[in-house]
Amino acid sequence: MLHSLCSKKGMGMIEVLIAILLTSVGLISILSLQSSSWRSVSKSDHMGRAAGILYSELEAREANIMNPNLIVTEETTGPTPVQASGEAAAVEGDATFLVTTTTESAGIGAWRVTVTVTWPPLNTTGITENIVVTRQERYRF
Repeated sequence: MLHSLCSKKGMGMIEVLIAILLTSVGLISILSLQSSSWRSVSKSDHMGRAAGILYSELEAREANIMNPNLIVTEETTGPTPVQASGEAAAVEGDATFLVTTTTESAGIGAWRVTVTVTWPPLNTTGITENIVVTRQERYRF
């Protein structure tokens, strides 16, 4: 009985080759997913930065319209280049977004502000949001 326990050998060559094959297939499948994951990360990064710029522009326009001391005109501005870093000029690795803002009358004392942010050449349609704003006496400053 002692002889049968001691005579067992290690893994055979076939078993080693099968283990290497399975490991190789697993690594190749993981590596093939890497490029698509990079694209997804890049897309979500641009989308998040664009959303931040969009809502910042909407808030600024809303604050100006709500103040009764300021004159509101119907206009379309843009596309205006905006850097993701917030700097006036692009820095290394910075993304440039184009912001188009439209202010139009939505009735007596109300205005509709529509902001569109694009980041060509990756996305030429971009994201759009609008808000209806009215004058607010308590925002007079």
